[in-house]
Amino acid sequence: MTVSKPSPAQSDQDRRFMQAAVALARRGLGRVWPNPSVGALIVAQDQNGFPILAGRGVTSRPGSAHAEVNALRQAGERARGAACYVTLEPCSHHGRTPPCADALIAAGVARVVIGCLDPNPRVSGRGAARLKEAGLEVVTGVEEAACRDLQIGFIRRIMEQRPAVSLKMAMSRDGFIGRKGDGQVRISGPEAGDFVHGMRSNHDAILVGIGTALADDPELTCRLPGLADRSPVRVVLDTDARLPLTSKLVSTAADVPTWVICGNDADRDRLSALAEAGVLVIKVPAPGGRIEPEVALKALGMRGITRLMVEGGASVAASFWQSGVVDVFMLVTGNVLVGEGGIPPFAGLSLDEVHANPNYEPCQTGWLGCDQIEILRRRGT
Repeated sequence: MTVSKPSPAQSDQDRRFMQAAVALARRGLGRVWPNPSVGALIVAQDQNGFPILAGRGVTSRPGSAHAEVNALRQAGERARGAACYVTLEPCSHHGRTPPCADALIAAGVARVVIGCLDPNPRVSGRGAARLKEAGLEVVTGVEEAACRDLQIGFIRRIMEQRPAVSLKMAMSRDGFIGRKGDGQVRISGPEAGDFVHGMRSNHDAILVGIGTALADDPELTCRLPGLADRSPVRVVLDTDARLPLTSKLVSTAADVPTWVICGNDADRDRLSALAEAGVLVIKVPAPGGRIEPEVALKALGMRGITRLMVEGGASVAASFWQSGVVDVFMLVTGNVLVGEGGIPPFAGLSLDEVHANPNYEPCQTGWLGCDQIEILRRRGT
């Protein structure tokens, strides 16, 4: 059976249900890596032919059921003859779970609406083809841009062997991210703080440089009520393995994973002490005493990370931006003044240069309480 082109009324309905599936899938971000977070809806019809939601599902943790299977389980017999809306093409291969395409066929689903195809060239289209061969109606590309945006981390890891990168910075009204010698300086208000913690909850990992780790002794956890279990993996770029064993990142490593990316020549005793404290030590080349962002990202991608949030400091932010690996840049400008001794947001790089980069476009501006937020996105993502 060929891919169908639904009528305008059906297309509008398809878009609405796919938008709901995208919103559902966002709930799994940060929880299911290395898998993509997928949303699936089973939509049946009542006796008058009106659509009714029979089941919904999100990707479970690795090794457990995928979104389609979770939705089918909820729908039960109502799945027979129903439509399935799914944000990513159903898998057609055996991994840690059986193929979702087979589950849809076995459940008697009549129609499958797919947001975007699997980005892996070796897989893309095979799930859709399997469904069509079994006689199901298949529609692809519904709300494709939104679905691809949802899967950007999965796409980056499959196609480039690295996670997608969100760079976040908080800057004072006079253009600084902190004050020399003062450690962590509160720049933004509680609304912006809640926003940042929410962002942490939907990323797989959060990264800072050793300078920030030493100066601020941060926890880098998600501290929103009810989301303590959504804290990401904490990653420190630490060429010489200087992270203190007494730091919060190390002392809490048993509760929230802490990874240290260090140079191959880092002191063995320091590395052993960190490992004994429960820290995962990742050794990479560091020519000239510097770990390049691309090297760090490849190391994280190899370990399954799909979405990385970079929180600084200035040198790390500048190196990631100048390397061209940032997918989303979030700038929160607080309503406070730092004054003398202020630390510029990018080491040797001005915000004017950031805004002038033709590879990025503004996609959102607004206010979080008294603080302003601006989000730039890489064109084409």
